Amino acid sequence: MIIITTKKLIKQYRKGKIIVPALNDISIKVKQGEYISVIGKSGSGKSTLLNLIGGLDTPTAGDLIVQDKALQSLSRKELAKYRRFVVGMIFQSFNLIPSKTARENISLALIFGGVPGKERKRRACELLDMVGLKDRTDHKPSELSGGEAQRVAIARALANDPEIILADEPTGNLDSSTSSEIIDLLVKLNKQKGKTIIMVTHDEEAAGKVSDRLIRLKDGMVV
Repeated sequence: MIIITTKKLIKQYRKGKIIVPALNDISIKVKQGEYISVIGKSGSGKSTLLNLIGGLDTPTAGDLIVQDKALQSLSRKELAKYRRFVVGMIFQSFNLIPSKTARENISLALIFGGVPGKERKRRACELLDMVGLKDRTDHKPSELSGGEAQRVAIARALANDPEIILADEPTGNLDSSTSSEIIDLLVKLNKQKGKTIIMVTHDEEAAGKVSDRLIRLKDGMVV
């Protein structure tokens, strides 16, 4: 089953009078349950593609269809619901709230998902246990290692049980050993939980070992 389709997808940014192309004529299909790695040099359009699929940005032209819905046709309310329940995003810089504990960071995502108070605490603790951080529940980001912080970010991305996980350089700020642990966790989510994973990475060697397929971008185009 095809879960994501892009047809002649174009994204351009305007800087004053200059139009800067970020993506040009991207046409891809992703099957449900696939582990896809998007590779390419900096500036090739990898993160732009992920942000479009994540509903964080809108295409200039072309079609972007997820679960048979064209994202560009969704209202702001529908798009917010899409970002809440269909996709979960993981960032290189973790994007955790410094003043909140690991559990509270996850609970915020559950609040937006409409989960009741008592259920939020149980669900957040369950997710932290799943990513191996049962004993870090009340730790703030400054009290966590980089790998632990990224595990919290993964748990947060899973809070409302999305079908699609979008990971933008999830190991970019981590050492090689910790990077392997994070990749192993993503593989587990893919193989055991059936999550569709799209991961942006510079590490082609690691991506080749775990991915069902590689998509290589160069100058905003698939090569």
